[in-house]
Amino acid sequence: MAVSARKEALSEPVAARALPVRGRRPQRQPPPRPVDLGALNAHLGYFIRRVQVWVFQDIIRSLKPLDMSPAQYSALLVIGANPGLSQAALAGTLGIQRARLVRLLHRLERRGLMRRQQSSADGRANALRLTAKGQDALRRAQVLAAEHEARLMERLGAEPYRIMRDLLREFVARGGAG
Repeated sequence: MAVSARKEALSEPVAARALPVRGRRPQRQPPPRPVDLGALNAHLGYFIRRVQVWVFQDIIRSLKPLDMSPAQYSALLVIGANPGLSQAALAGTLGIQRARLVRLLHRLERRGLMRRQQSSADGRANALRLTAKGQDALRRAQVLAAEHEARLMERLGAEPYRIMRDLLREFVARGGAG
């Protein structure tokens, strides 16, 4: 190709150069070759993390209509099941750092979904309670979360879902999750 022809081709807009030639079909690319995971195939943590990514993406999408995060949903569930629970107990139960929990509770309180009251048993602690609005939001979130769990069960199968849930619940109960 002559120098002047090369300059002409380079001066064309990129979009013009990228268009397929009339009458020709674009060539199909072969499917990508699977990547060998090597020793990663033996690492349970790798697969747990991959599943966790899918689970979180799906629950985030599920709760989006309520403008609720998975952490907020979890907090509302536990507070709803344990009226009067302390912030420290909630943080320990959910494995959330106290500073992060304070911000999360502040957002829930600002939205009118829960309230903090001074504990009658320990004046230094706050007792957490859902408001009527919080109970309603929790009921709506539980419907969306149940749909999420059904999608997860469909992907795994009912029995593997139950086995995995029970194994992970036992791991957490034995102090295996921080």
